[in-house]
Amino acid sequence: MDFGYSPRTQELQAAVTAFMNEHVYPNEGRYWQELEANTQAGKRWTPLAVIEELKPKARAAGLWNLFLPESELGAGLTNQEYAPLAEIMGRVPWASEVFNCSAPDTGNMEVLVRYGKPEHKERWLKPLLAGEIRSAFAMTEPAVASADATNIEARIERDGDDYVINGRKWWTSGAGDPRCKVLIFMGKTDPEAPRHSQQSMVLVPMDAPGVTVLRPLTVMGYDDAPHGHMEVDFKNVRVPASNILLGEGRGFEIAQGRLGPGRIHHCMRLIGLAERALELMCKRATQRVAFGRPIAQQGVTRERIAEARCRIDMARLLTLKAAWMMDVAGNKTAKAEIAMIKVVAPQMACQVIDWAMQVHGGAGMSQDFPLAYYYTLARTLRFADGPDEVHRDAIAKLEIGKHTPVA
Repeated sequence: MDFGYSPRTQELQAAVTAFMNEHVYPNEGRYWQELEANTQAGKRWTPLAVIEELKPKARAAGLWNLFLPESELGAGLTNQEYAPLAEIMGRVPWASEVFNCSAPDTGNMEVLVRYGKPEHKERWLKPLLAGEIRSAFAMTEPAVASADATNIEARIERDGDDYVINGRKWWTSGAGDPRCKVLIFMGKTDPEAPRHSQQSMVLVPMDAPGVTVLRPLTVMGYDDAPHGHMEVDFKNVRVPASNILLGEGRGFEIAQGRLGPGRIHHCMRLIGLAERALELMCKRATQRVAFGRPIAQQGVTRERIAEARCRIDMARLLTLKAAWMMDVAGNKTAKAEIAMIKVVAPQMACQVIDWAMQVHGGAGMSQDFPLAYYYTLARTLRFADGPDEVHRDAIAKLEIGKHTPVA
């Protein structure tokens, strides 16, 4: 594996960094001000003007849809080439949307590119690629342990030329955004089929009768407006049979295609978030004095800064390896590396951010610095990407299998 970045990647790194310096970092304060103003006006779930204003600038700069690895619809970058760009975007949690590279739209666009019918692409993929609408992914359910997707109870039942959908989903990120026009819904079409052939995925318009957004869920007190994470009820929702993706019983197959690149993107962005936290930590440590000397001169602080540097760089290398293996050998061959980075990156980010909060003292817990919010984002991904326990179990099975005699 060549760990060097290609000339094209280096060029895009410079361009994304320049855009962040000119347009994103200077608007971080405005982002929170607009959100607060919308809240005061009773419009908390209204899209923020600052992001909408920056999108055309990013598109004009050629920094648009950079994530699509195998499609002429995007920049045509490999996963390895995209990784360092996602890291730069990840330094500001809302920046990815400016470049039309934010979840869950990235994964959903990948699904539509790979598995969508021409009419799906015209109705939903085209405006998603243009950044005109947003989408959501409805899989997790409040009534079952959804880390085991075979537990999912929501039903997708054929009725003539339609499918009828019933179930309740939650942590459906983005479903509260008024721009969200379509959901990818995972449910059971045949409970009697083999365990991994019971599930299917179907496209559901947000305005379909019977789709009801019940409430936004908070993450350690943050509701992540205007994006949000919604609990959504589906009651006798009827959609055309043509909205099924790939065919009945192929939900797990689609999930594997979606959860490879789409999920490793989170790991890439987390590395950028951890880098930002380390920078804030170092600056704070040099500016504050405790017990007669700068915090930066105290041994425990230096030890944590050094350990943070080591952990970030190790996570970055593992992410690049996973991305490279996905490119050269496919997601199935890279499944161990994908699982490993899903464990390593969120835990690394949580620890680095926690150390940065400690250096900031009480300020690290407040709204005066973004660290407390950063921590909730990193901690969430230890669930959103699948629980650590599930990934560790998969890694262990693969490792044991290397040393088990073939019968």
